[in-house]
Amino acid sequence: MNDSRALFDFVFHTARLREVLRHNRATRDRHESVAEHSWHLAMVSWVLHAEFERESGLSLDLERMLKLCLMHDVVEIDAGDPSAWHTADAAALNEKARMEEAVARERFGTLPEPLGPELLALWREYEEGATPEARLVRGVDRLNPALMRLLTGQGWSDVGADAAALDRLQLPRVSVSPALTALYEEVRQAALDRGLLRP
Repeated sequence: MNDSRALFDFVFHTARLREVLRHNRATRDRHESVAEHSWHLAMVSWVLHAEFERESGLSLDLERMLKLCLMHDVVEIDAGDPSAWHTADAAALNEKARMEEAVARERFGTLPEPLGPELLALWREYEEGATPEARLVRGVDRLNPALMRLLTGQGWSDVGADAAALDRLQLPRVSVSPALTALYEEVRQAALDRGLLRP
């Protein structure tokens, strides 16, 4: 396949990320798209980058983090975006991982080098949490829907979650960073104070 055609087709394809809706809201009146979610992950990672470096003592590759944010959910155009609240059992997680791996190999495999292999490697790095950058982005990714459920007033009644259930979902990922943990604790407390989350 002509390299330019493959790149153009991928540009058209990725524009469809706006069509994939998440389970949390973007405003009181509508659900967030995966494209909006990915943009906000990139913004949060950029804003907190220096804080992440300070607290970890590591030199973190911001460009790599932004790439991880922007592309980590591209597979959801084809695979969908199941709620983290509904993929808690091992069988559901394994099926999700199998489907997304197949989509990643197919979609990124059509792209010319070095882009195709780079995207596949970045996607796997994110999924495996293989680097400090990937673990931090995974933490931001986990925090983001909780933040949106607070900001929009959606709360957690639709998933039947209380504070302990939210902790079980959030803490394994956000605890990679003291800053993310502190931000999560603010979100959690504000949600409790506003009656959006059961104690």
